Amino acid sequence: MTHRIAIATLAASTLVLVGCGAAETAGVAAAQAELAAEQAEEARKTQAKVEKDLAAAQEAAADARKAAEAASE
Repeated sequence: MTHRIAIATLAASTLVLVGCGAAETAGVAAAQAELAAEQAEEARKTQAKVEKDLAAAQEAAADARKAAEAASE
């Protein structure tokens, strides 16, 4: 929701600044900011997946150790 307000504000500002290069600069800056926000979200999702996969691997390794110990008794 906040991104939409920011984009709407930038769009309105762009209309005001159409007569000069500032409009283009503001548009590029807004696009770059949105891209950076999307990349940060993807990084957060990737980190969460890696942490989940690591926990699952650690659990599987612990189960394998228990099974090996039980088999050797």
